[in-house]
Amino acid sequence: MNLRLRRGRYDIDMLNGPVLPRLLSFALPLMLSSMLQLTFNAADVIVVGRFEGDAALAAVGAPGSLINLLVNLFLGLSVGANVVVAQCCGAGDYRQTGEAVHTAVALSLVGGVLVGVFGFLLAGPLLGLMSTPAEVLPLATSYMRIYFLGMPANMLYNFGAAILRAIGDTRRPLAYLTLAGVVNVVLNLLFVIAFHMGVSGVALATIISQLISATLVTLCLIRTDGAIHLDVRRIRLHPDKVWRIARVGLPAGLQGMVFSLSNVLIQSTVNSFGKSAVAGNTTASNLEGYIYVAMNSIHQGAITFTGQNVGARKYDRISKVCAASLVAVTGIGLALGGFLMLAKGWLFRIYTNDDAVIAAAGLRSGIIAPTYFLCGMMEVMVGLLRGMGSSVTPMVVSILGACVLRIVWILTIFPLNPTLPTLYLSYPVSWFITFAAHTVCYVVIKNRKYK
Repeated sequence: MNLRLRRGRYDIDMLNGPVLPRLLSFALPLMLSSMLQLTFNAADVIVVGRFEGDAALAAVGAPGSLINLLVNLFLGLSVGANVVVAQCCGAGDYRQTGEAVHTAVALSLVGGVLVGVFGFLLAGPLLGLMSTPAEVLPLATSYMRIYFLGMPANMLYNFGAAILRAIGDTRRPLAYLTLAGVVNVVLNLLFVIAFHMGVSGVALATIISQLISATLVTLCLIRTDGAIHLDVRRIRLHPDKVWRIARVGLPAGLQGMVFSLSNVLIQSTVNSFGKSAVAGNTTASNLEGYIYVAMNSIHQGAITFTGQNVGARKYDRISKVCAASLVAVTGIGLALGGFLMLAKGWLFRIYTNDDAVIAAAGLRSGIIAPTYFLCGMMEVMVGLLRGMGSSVTPMVVSILGACVLRIVWILTIFPLNPTLPTLYLSYPVSWFITFAAHTVCYVVIKNRKYK
């Protein structure tokens, strides 16, 4: 059944009018929600750093790249769900959109259980393989095991938010995340300061907040009328939708896993420099995360806007989406990177007063913050390609450019000058090369498919 889907008050018209203001309208709530999520995650780091010491601070940060490695495959499938729902909406197909929504929710539940069990059982051995410092390992293992108990809720929220983004609704996920985040901060303070639960308390507060956000986004889909309405009795895997989601999402997930694998290698190398280096890396990467999620909101916009216009066969608007996205992501990346460089002194002291940790954090941010806009430009090109339905090509290019290149750097360039700045230089170099390669692929694929 084909019909133009009725727009709600939370939807954004991605098929008509100027792109940049609509893109920013889409991205701003997503940007704020991501920054709030980082702020609430930062509360984990700040609370344990202030009240439990540097070992606890390192324990919360050390599993980060490993957690990303384990969850990225299914988070990639949420990207596929976003693209498929957006394309069905753009085409005005009510039935196909509904099937995509129910398949996406089913995938989130299956993926959450699988990843949760795997991460819980293998937390200790995997952290040991990463050369996690001995004084940090028991705490990091405890944190990671509790964190993975909340993985089904984590996945359900991410897939639900992806469904809402497909129709341009980024405001309600912002509201749900805000409420859950406030609960997270309150529970952090209660569990760590009042109950002296340490990193276990921080992890428990995180999964409770994830359960709240997952419940809210699920209720939102159930109560929403129209194509994305969720009926729990209809949640099942539609084979054709699984295939369409997997065709876009699996390459995205595999790319994320390989990205995380290279980051695990970098984290392992950082671990070899000792506890202060690990804590400094955790502090700097936590702050740099604000730059990344701001630019990633434009990446998400590029995926959704491109997906809807492809579904509506408005191929001429893809170039406009590309130009608007690159302008937005470059401006945001340079502005936030410059702010971090100017304010890093007092920002680092929010996390710790240890001068060695602050110095280690400064080494990382001094190289990565000013060049982070290159990462955003790279991500925009990936988003455009995925929105057009091409996911294997950006996966291969990203793996070669941003992952293999980093590994080669660590094995060849880093040994020539084995310092932290040499290690961190692998990031901007790989971002620039991968952006250039993605741009070539975008031009070739767009001309071939939509000329």
